[in-house]
Amino acid sequence: MIKLVITDMDGTFLNSKGDFNRELYREVKQLMLDKNVAFAPCTGKQCDRVEQIFGPEDSRDLWILGDSASRIKRNGEFVYESLIKNEMGLAIIAKLEAIRLDYVIIACTSAGAIVKDTIDEAIFNKMKNSYSELRKVADFNDIDLDFVKITVYDAKEDCFNTRDQLAEFFDKAHIVASEAAWIDITDVGVHKGTTVARLQEILGVTHDETMVFGDGLNDLELMEAGLYSFAMRNGFQETKDAANYIVRSNDEDGVLQTIKQILALQ
Repeated sequence: MIKLVITDMDGTFLNSKGDFNRELYREVKQLMLDKNVAFAPCTGKQCDRVEQIFGPEDSRDLWILGDSASRIKRNGEFVYESLIKNEMGLAIIAKLEAIRLDYVIIACTSAGAIVKDTIDEAIFNKMKNSYSELRKVADFNDIDLDFVKITVYDAKEDCFNTRDQLAEFFDKAHIVASEAAWIDITDVGVHKGTTVARLQEILGVTHDETMVFGDGLNDLELMEAGLYSFAMRNGFQETKDAANYIVRSNDEDGVLQTIKQILALQ
């Protein structure tokens, strides 16, 4: 019996316009409530940004695994977080800046996301799709807080190569290139799989009672977190290979349609 549904956001739950079928969502949400099933978005987006996307009513009672799954938030309160220590985060940023200066580094703290003031304004506005709190600084070394996560956006799509050049930090942080344009860096040992395990512990839910959805390379651990693992038709082949099932694409409401169909049998 399914008791927990976990879904990635971009490329999975959200369509190519960055939105979702709200009428269908409310129908499925009521079905999950009736069946006593918890629902949890699991994403690189800020928890606050997820709340904005869903809106006040639709985000109520969500378990949000945000900031690349380094935090869990529910009804305005953080119930879990694992942070990169300030010194380590600054060392990683320094290495990234030594590699190249023409990609965007987004340093996320509990006070919001931070980028350099040299960022192109169009890209800065694009970043607001994922970060509700976003500000500019002249120097990352001015940051004195620990880091929720560090993200790289590379318009040249060379992130797989950039990640390889961060090898000295592989035992000090979790570093994944989710696709060619994006790198996400979280605390060592922290990824979607470990944070889902934390939520399962909180809720008293097992692996066999969990349904998961994803599309990207940063969803590989997520595919192992639930017996009912679904990769999107539009996803990476590696993610499809890791999943037990393939479902319709994000532009076909694949997540919501699948939840509806399976829970109707429960």
